[in-house]
Amino acid sequence: MASRILLGGARSVSATTAPLRAATRSFHATPRSLADATATPLPARKPVGAFRGGLFGFLLGSTLAGAGVYSYVLREYKASNELLTEDIYALQAACQRLNTYVQQLEEKMDAAERKKK
Repeated sequence: MASRILLGGARSVSATTAPLRAATRSFHATPRSLADATATPLPARKPVGAFRGGLFGFLLGSTLAGAGVYSYVLREYKASNELLTEDIYALQAACQRLNTYVQQLEEKMDAAERKKK
């Protein structure tokens, strides 16, 4: 009974590995393919060192962060400048109303003094 269970488990394991063996590819090269590979050398690449790469990344990140901060500050400056301009115009209008009110009061006071005399 135990051998049947083990035999059934062994069959299932071998059944799953069989397709993998068939799918594997052997690596060998013919002299012709080796000659083609050695005929065209790869282009020489100039290595980017960790220091230069890190420095370039730092400068790029700093530039992008600076541009973001500059645009944010510029937008905030424009918004606060518009609010300040609106407040100045409102203050100017209030001063003009106060000035006309004071002039009307002065005219009424002059008219009242003339009536007394």
